[in-house]
Amino acid sequence: MKIEQITLYHISQELVSPFVTSFGRQQQRDCLIVRLQAGGLTAWGECVATNDPGYSYETVVTAWHVLSDFLIPALLRQEIGEPDAITPSFDFVRGHPLAKAALDQAVWDLTAQRDGLSLAQKLAQPYDAPPRARVAVGVSIGIQADIPRTLETIATYLAQGYRRIKLKIKPGHDLALAQAARRAFPDLAIMLDANSAYHLADAATFQAMDELNLLMLEQPLGHEDIYDHSRLRPQIKTPLCLDESITTPDHARAALALGACDIINIKPSRVAGWTHARQIHDICRAAGIPVWVGGMLETSVGRAAQLALAALPGFILPGDISATARYYAADIATPFFVNQEDSTISVPVGPGLGIEVDEQRLQAVTRRQATFGAA
Repeated sequence: MKIEQITLYHISQELVSPFVTSFGRQQQRDCLIVRLQAGGLTAWGECVATNDPGYSYETVVTAWHVLSDFLIPALLRQEIGEPDAITPSFDFVRGHPLAKAALDQAVWDLTAQRDGLSLAQKLAQPYDAPPRARVAVGVSIGIQADIPRTLETIATYLAQGYRRIKLKIKPGHDLALAQAARRAFPDLAIMLDANSAYHLADAATFQAMDELNLLMLEQPLGHEDIYDHSRLRPQIKTPLCLDESITTPDHARAALALGACDIINIKPSRVAGWTHARQIHDICRAAGIPVWVGGMLETSVGRAAQLALAALPGFILPGDISATARYYAADIATPFFVNQEDSTISVPVGPGLGIEVDEQRLQAVTRRQATFGAA
C-alpha cells in the first residue's frame, strides 16, 4: 500500500479558558492536522507545535515548513509495511520531533485500519496482554490568579470525576500553593510541574515539599539537563519525573543510567511519535520505572492516539489526557469524556484511531491548507 496523498491543515481554536504555565499564557491554540490517504483509507495525525517556541523550539510555522518541504515528500508514494519502518526515512531531518510525530501517528492509524485493528491493539501486538479498555487520567491545572482560585479550580475538576491533579508552578508560586492544596485536599493525588523553571540551587524549595506526600515533581530543572536532575534526586524524597529532557530513547537510557529520575512522562509528540514512545515504554518497563502519557492540549485527533498508547502495560500512572471539552467548546473530532466513577477514559475500539473527524468543523477552524500528491 502506497501513500497517495497528504493534506496539511493549519488550524486555530480558542481555548475554553486560558492555560498559564511558567512559559506564559495561552488563550489561542494553533496546531497542524495531517490527513493521509492510501488504499482507500484515510488516516489522521496531529502536530502539537503551536505559535510560540516555549515548550519546544518548533512552532506551527517551522513545522509547516519541515513537513511540507522535507518530511511529506519523503513519505509520499512510499510502500507502507509496518509503521516503525518509516522512522529511518525521517532521519535526514535532524530534530523536529513534533513535525515527525504527526506523520508517525497517521501511519500508525493507517496500518491499524489496514489490519482491522484499533490503534491500541496495533500498539499492543508485541505484549502478552491485550490493551486496557480504559485508562486512568488526571487533569493539569495552569497557573491561576491566586491560591483561592486554584483551590476552587481543583474542586471543580474533582466534581467532574478527576482523581489526580497536576499543578503548574514557577518561582514564587510553588511551596505556599502546594501546602494550601494539601491542606484543602489531604487525600488527593497531587503532583507539581515546573516546566524547567528552576535551578539546582533551588533544591531547598523542593526539600520543603517533601512532607506533602506529593505524587511526583515533574521537570523542575533545565529542559536539557539530565545531569543536574541526577544531582537533585538524592536531595529530595518526592519522586522526580522527567519530561522535556527525554526527547529520544537514548535520552531515556541515559537518564536511567545516571539515576536522574524515578518516573518518565512520555509525550509521543515530544519523542517524534508512537514508534519511539513505545521504545521508551519498553526501556522503562524493563527497568521498573513507571511511565505515564503527557498531553499538549490536543484535539481528539491527538487524544485518541494518546489513549491508545496509555493502554499499554507499562503506563501505570494517570496521564495528562483529560477530556478535550476542557480545552475546546467544539472539537474537530469525536470528543472524549471522563468516567466520573473512577477517573478513566475509554480507549477507542474502532479501526485505527476509532474517531470521526468533523470535516465541517475542521474547515471552519482552518487558516490554511495544502495538498501533496495525486488528486
